[in-house]
Amino acid sequence: MNHEDALAWASGMVESLRERASDTESLRRLPESTIKDALDADVFKMLVPEHLGGHGLDLRTIAQTTRSLAHGCMSSAWTLSFLVLHNWFVARGPRELQEAVFADRSFALIPCPLAPTGTGVPTDGGYVLTGRWQWATGIQHGDWVMVNSMVERDGEAPEGRFCLLRIDEVEVIDTWHTSGMRGTGSNDVVADGVFVPEAQTIAAAELRGDHPPGALLCDDPFVAFPFTPVLTMVAAAPALGGAEAAVDHYREYIKNRVLPYSPGDRQVEQQASQIRLAEALATVHAARLVWEDAIEQVTATYRSGGSISRNERGRLRLATAYTVRQSLHAVSIIVEGAGASVHFTDSDIGRIHRDLVTLKGHVVYDWDRAAQLAGKIEAGIEPLVTDML
Repeated sequence: MNHEDALAWASGMVESLRERASDTESLRRLPESTIKDALDADVFKMLVPEHLGGHGLDLRTIAQTTRSLAHGCMSSAWTLSFLVLHNWFVARGPRELQEAVFADRSFALIPCPLAPTGTGVPTDGGYVLTGRWQWATGIQHGDWVMVNSMVERDGEAPEGRFCLLRIDEVEVIDTWHTSGMRGTGSNDVVADGVFVPEAQTIAAAELRGDHPPGALLCDDPFVAFPFTPVLTMVAAAPALGGAEAAVDHYREYIKNRVLPYSPGDRQVEQQASQIRLAEALATVHAARLVWEDAIEQVTATYRSGGSISRNERGRLRLATAYTVRQSLHAVSIIVEGAGASVHFTDSDIGRIHRDLVTLKGHVVYDWDRAAQLAGKIEAGIEPLVTDML
């Protein structure tokens, strides 16, 4: 699979995802047909380096395919993109981790809640893991799960460490009852005293750092791309793709809608509706340009052997938060002028709006926090170690 193949597959999936979108919401997970389509197309190893049996593609491909998939269903795009992206996490790890996870095939389906809400107790050959983690997107489809825990050793500061467990070693708690992004199935995961071999772990500092162990094992530059910028750019793609789809739906919607309590006035002939369409179009176009510029900056820099400093990443964090913020703004413009029918649960526009409101609640897209962080850095104040950059 090359870049063009991946984009063609994603484009070809849009109508199927749109047809399944209501069922995806009702199921609160992806339909098995959607997972099967992705398996049949061999897309889950999109970002796995070629020396590990993958396609060796990079940020441009995963970002643009996710954006395209979101034209059909934002929940599906979000879930599929993370199940693809988390294989990149493994590729950033040491050889032992790669061999453990990719022993049976050159990819795995790995939900990965990022917050360190578990505890790992060192023991012979590994760790005893206990904890509960939220936001395990796609957990119903996983064969592994990757969780972040704090490990304490005598006389040392606590260390964040990501641990990979087989899916049958954890309990899934059905908590995902939400108004939007319902199809992501982002339930809670619980582990109670599970032993995890050392080979199935990686220090959080190594996974998130600028010199991941996996980068020493291959010449694929994407393995060493910056962790948080890649994560936030990919996760913004469903918002952008959904907003673009909403503009398309609104364009067709007003062509066919006759205004209620009127002598047959067509909405498309109303100046206010024409202005709303244009404003939404301009807003989402601006969001796309900002998002694509950030992607190209990271890709060009790292493919040429350069790097982007931690302080410089404040602007990238701001760019992705802006993309999501403007995507929601564009759809809100549409919803305000679309009448009550878009709030039926089977409305494409209504579903996109619900999904965007929910997606924007993700911690990295909190506008106040992202803008405050970027502004602080621009003013010459050093970011904290805990700032997600």
